[in-house]
Amino acid sequence: MQEPAAPQASHTRPGPLQRGRTRFATALLVAAIVAVALNQRPAVVAVAPILRDLRADTGLSSALAGLLTTLPVLCFGAFAPVAPRLARRIGLETAVGLSLGLLAAGIALRLLPPVALLFAGSLVAGAAIALANVLLPAYVKREFRRPGAVMGLYSASLNIGAAAGAALTIPLAGALGVDWRWALGTWLLLALAALALWLPVAGTGRDRRTNAPLAEGEGSWSLLRQPLARQVTAYIGLQSVQFYSVAAWLPTLLADAGVPVSEGGLLLGLANVVGAVGALVAPAQAGRMRTQRPLILAVAVAYLVGLGGLLADPAGATLVWVAAFGLAQGGGFALALTLIVLRSPTPLVAARLGGVAQCLGYLLAALGPLVLGALHDGTRGWSWPLAVLLVALVPMTWAGWGAARATVLDVVPADGVTAAAPEGARTPAASADRAGPAGR
Repeated sequence: MQEPAAPQASHTRPGPLQRGRTRFATALLVAAIVAVALNQRPAVVAVAPILRDLRADTGLSSALAGLLTTLPVLCFGAFAPVAPRLARRIGLETAVGLSLGLLAAGIALRLLPPVALLFAGSLVAGAAIALANVLLPAYVKREFRRPGAVMGLYSASLNIGAAAGAALTIPLAGALGVDWRWALGTWLLLALAALALWLPVAGTGRDRRTNAPLAEGEGSWSLLRQPLARQVTAYIGLQSVQFYSVAAWLPTLLADAGVPVSEGGLLLGLANVVGAVGALVAPAQAGRMRTQRPLILAVAVAYLVGLGGLLADPAGATLVWVAAFGLAQGGGFALALTLIVLRSPTPLVAARLGGVAQCLGYLLAALGPLVLGALHDGTRGWSWPLAVLLVALVPMTWAGWGAARATVLDVVPADGVTAAAPEGARTPAASADRAGPAGR
């Protein structure tokens, strides 16, 4: 096994959130993580507000326009398993920087006239975000003794980025006097700014790179032999189904119930804003708890209130139902990401588990809007689609209940080769991380 690097001198004693670095360096690193997280949704959700102008200019059919919005989510699943192997070869830090570079390239491709490049850019951007989705939680796992608070900031930033992409794309275009292409292109500046902040702050991870082949049984998919990995995967997949299904159809559902069309998009934005609160709180609490089962139940209750209200009286206390759903989806997704971190004994295992869980989870989530749309067309209403989502809360909560127990995945010792070198960190065999959340 590779010897761990010797701890370097620090001007301050390492606190619960840092591993051997000054407070200022820790603050810069957290800022860089937040900057990366803010970039992981705008390039995707910014397409919806400009879709009408896009179709009028390009002549895309409804089916192809729908594919344009679904393609990045499919990429989230398809490219997630690539992230752990990339991290092994070039280091977590460099891999995250590469994902930002790819994201910038994808956004830039969409500025060019051919329609084919619009799809190619969306594919590249989706692949880039898929890598960051997996790599950032693993990086947080490695760099912070108690990752809950940082995971909360990371998850909340995902929601804020999504809300910004949905709410600001059109106003920015209007203020700048640009067309729909440049409206999408405005988010290129955010990606470049994050890259400029990330590279000097995060380091290169050169001492943690390895080209050694994985030992027998160390592949990411082999983790699914363990019930705990299957439960984490099922939880992230089923809660993603809830979010993407409702996010796709909420404005239409409310319009059919008599809510003004102009309010549908605002209410969806409200769900994302409230979701940021849930995303900030849930991981911070999860990191302090031996078992996260109370949080699993709290998320399920919030979903029950939100979906149940939309089923029983969508035009009544609409703000309450939408806010409850937003709190559930924000807290649920953040909790799912945090479970990946807490149930993994090392950062590499977190990347492997994240790759598998997000691959299957996002592929499942991409089917949600299609299934709900088919149910709506078949039943001429929203009662059956919402009822199906309510029933799906049962297996989601069951999977979360198992994933939230106080244990970690059992992995072969060779997995610690990549994880044994952070500044001031302990080896996995000696680390208290094996016993529970982040240093307990």
